[in-house]
Amino acid sequence: MASVHESLYFNPMMTNGVVHANVFGIKDWVTPYKTALLVLISEMGRDGPYLSLLERRSLNRLLLLLLQGPDMTLSRLIKAIEECCSQLASLVQIRIKLMATGELKDMEQFFDDLSEAFSRPEPDVHKTSVVGLFLRQMILAYNKLSFSQVYKLYTALQQYYQEDLKKGGGEEAEMELAHGEGLDTKMEKEDFDGPLREEEISCNGPLSQKQAEYFLSQQASLLKNDETKALSPASLQKELNSLLKFNPDFAEAHYLSYLNSLRVQDVFSSTHSLLHYFDRLILTGAESKSNGDEGYGRSLRYAALNLAALHCRFGHYQQAELALREAIRIAQESNDHVCLQHCLSWLYILEQKKSDSCVLLEHSVKKAVHFGLPYLASLGIQSLVQQRAFAGKTASKLMDALKDSDLLHWKHSLSELIDISIAQKTAIWRLYGRSTMALQQAQMLLSMNSLEAVNVGVQQNNTESFAVVLCHLAELHAEQGYFAASSEILKHLRERFPPNSQHAQLWMLCDQKIQFDRAVNDGKYHVADSLVAGITALSSTEGVYRKAVVLKAQNQMSEAHRLLQKLLIHCQKIKVTEMVIRVLLSIAKLHLRSLCHTTALPILLQALALSQEYHLQHLASETILNLAFSQLMLGIPEQALSILHLAIEPILAHGTVLDKGAAMFLMAKCQVASAASYAPQKKAEALESAVLNLNEAKTYFANVDCKEQLRDVLYLQARLFHSLGKAQERNQCAMLFRQLNQELPVCEVPLINAFK
Repeated sequence: MASVHESLYFNPMMTNGVVHANVFGIKDWVTPYKTALLVLISEMGRDGPYLSLLERRSLNRLLLLLLQGPDMTLSRLIKAIEECCSQLASLVQIRIKLMATGELKDMEQFFDDLSEAFSRPEPDVHKTSVVGLFLRQMILAYNKLSFSQVYKLYTALQQYYQEDLKKGGGEEAEMELAHGEGLDTKMEKEDFDGPLREEEISCNGPLSQKQAEYFLSQQASLLKNDETKALSPASLQKELNSLLKFNPDFAEAHYLSYLNSLRVQDVFSSTHSLLHYFDRLILTGAESKSNGDEGYGRSLRYAALNLAALHCRFGHYQQAELALREAIRIAQESNDHVCLQHCLSWLYILEQKKSDSCVLLEHSVKKAVHFGLPYLASLGIQSLVQQRAFAGKTASKLMDALKDSDLLHWKHSLSELIDISIAQKTAIWRLYGRSTMALQQAQMLLSMNSLEAVNVGVQQNNTESFAVVLCHLAELHAEQGYFAASSEILKHLRERFPPNSQHAQLWMLCDQKIQFDRAVNDGKYHVADSLVAGITALSSTEGVYRKAVVLKAQNQMSEAHRLLQKLLIHCQKIKVTEMVIRVLLSIAKLHLRSLCHTTALPILLQALALSQEYHLQHLASETILNLAFSQLMLGIPEQALSILHLAIEPILAHGTVLDKGAAMFLMAKCQVASAASYAPQKKAEALESAVLNLNEAKTYFANVDCKEQLRDVLYLQARLFHSLGKAQERNQCAMLFRQLNQELPVCEVPLINAFK
């Protein structure tokens, strides 16, 4: 009987030649590390009355972590106990030393004494507590060992203690989530007949079911909420391979392998792991449930749905559509409305790549509310808001819709969606040119505490929402000339989202754009040109646009115009209105720079109409500035001033520092041009007012190191001081102008006509 029992007990992966899924054989087994934990529990029971309340609380918290975590070396265990109670740590070390240096009967006597812990009138440990269940499992596992296995456990305990002595007290590092480093002396796998033969002294053997589940849940939680604290992709995959080596049918390990492969964008490995995960689920369902709707059918339809999501993430839309159709077919046959709602949500994502799918999305939201799926309903509402923001709806309507979504979040404590909602509000306000409101929403998210309880003390602040908000903050600070603060934010982003993490591309693109703008403002066009390749790698559309900006700055007008025309056709085709307006403005600036003001007017009016239709205030204000400049050059400065007054208020309230400087510079130009027909007294007052506006423009341009504009301001200011008879101020401006003019390349456009 013993041999039959042991074969079933210690070799659970094969029964009658059939591989079973998610089987560890036993819940737990005895190892030298767990023996040391049993010693700790025993000593805590003996010295309980002598321990202070604070020490007991610390030991209880520590014990829970030790029971759930993987095996560790003796030195690490003793160090962890010392932090709670040094006296107890020495007692545990002495007790283990006596067992390891003594005889086999000492270890047997120890386990016999543990069995008596539950037979006392007032037991130290309740049998249904966490510690009580652990003790009972260890006693049962020990009693089921054969004599040879008991002897090998004793030998393992001796080596466990001896290895600690060889290292002179062990490692001083903190407890790790993964297994410890390998030792020089290892036992062969054939040394044990049961699980202990797979257990190595270095703790690199198989985990028990509890340890494996704790390890997987911990890593999955870290991947979701704080990827930097999770194991690196290579280390985690090594641990998963080790786990799957001893139990290849552990479905959850395959799913974590799938998530880990997604981190490094490995489409082959992620697909392989995902299919293996659902294969194991189907095997488990076939054993426990005969109903096809709950067994094979459920796993198959969700496997197809997840496969569609995987292909969609990697941009394989045709394969995703085929997998989604399969999921819909199986879900319809099984009458699974929940699965169908998930399919409908992914169908919208696929359809929006082709055409407007607003009706499909509205239907999805209504059905999700009907079937009580708040998560899907909220995601649908937010997707609908995003789509309508690009369609030009007013901000008030969008915020009303997000308010309904927020009610669902707070009602069902969907903290992740609360973060997404605030991040989306930040993006919407920035899209509409309301930088103050965007800054307020960003600060709100960063100051929030997550509602979701996350394991191992991890806050839910390393998600995509936080990355998006921090990128917006970095850009907002850079736009206002606070480059030091922007650099600090980007440095924090780099630490929180390392380059190999999922959301690193967000801050990489943000960093490249900020560096590009600074280089262009500083007149370092060769530096800006070198950054175009990096921007193009992260966003092809943005890269082409930035290349055209560099060409325009380098006076390569025909080449810049050719690129912008191609980009305009592409953006109109994919319906990216914001980029269409930016391209139209760039084309108009090419005409203005070539002194073709009349040909620029129709393009500017087209850009203004689109900006006002889609409520893009920032782009509308910039377009008005260019229109005013065109009218100034066409000899109607009074009309230019009246138009300029329409844009000056929103620019000063929400615009970038560069736009504020350009607006004040243009205001001064219009005042100077209008003053030509004034009486001498009134003309002098107008010129004095223009000088004040130029001083303000000079301050703005200095904040962003825009040397070209500073040179133009100084040139005009020197001319005005000369007209006003202020020789000292004129000479000061002329000297500063000369210094900047020597640093910068010669401008082919007359300085008095330069705008931006």
